[in-house]
Amino acid sequence: MSFDLVIFDCDGVLVDSEVISCRAHAATLTRHGYPITPSGVLKRFLGVSDREARQIVESEIGRKLPDTFEAEVKQATLGFYADDLSAIAHVGDAIASLDLPKCVASSGTPEKIRHGLDCAGLYDQLAPHIFSAVQVKRGKPAPDLFLFAAEQMGANPVRCVVIEDSVPGVTGARAAGMTVLGFYGGSHCTAEHEDMLRRAGAAVTFADMRELPGLIAEIGAKTPVA
Repeated sequence: MSFDLVIFDCDGVLVDSEVISCRAHAATLTRHGYPITPSGVLKRFLGVSDREARQIVESEIGRKLPDTFEAEVKQATLGFYADDLSAIAHVGDAIASLDLPKCVASSGTPEKIRHGLDCAGLYDQLAPHIFSAVQVKRGKPAPDLFLFAAEQMGANPVRCVVIEDSVPGVTGARAAGMTVLGFYGGSHCTAEHEDMLRRAGAAVTFADMRELPGLIAEIGAKTPVA
């Protein structure tokens, strides 16, 4: 096998949280004069860091959102998490069966990532190798977060395989020179999701985490050693 590191996105890959996050963002944005539905948030900002999503909104409305905006979104998100969050089906077993170093590279804040993984019962399987977009200058779709994660883990980017569910995530990982597997098994995924991931550059796509160990072994065997 030619892979030395498996990098997981968090929301929509480890935890089935995208629908919850979109509900929280939509409610908070609408309250501050940017009317949008949860499906609208999903379509526009899936995979984009909170920081960059905020910049997009502020440029469109021509003013700054309040300083409390992130705290309000966080409060709403964590409130929904307590009642509704679950791990992606079978992902815990998939993680346990991978005999490779593993880490998380997410657009979320460290607090949000930690809370989501805790609620889903996955934190202990992946800690302390958890990296956030706040640790780099540019979030996804830039390659910065993936390159940072590889550097921290001591891995060559070309020997990393990334599990992503968003077009910005796939784009960023490919820009980092990494192989990407596109996951479309989260509750937020539409009928077009698989094709979007393939067009963005995912080497393969899959919807069942029970397939993951076999896919990594199969693709790794075919990937030239750098």
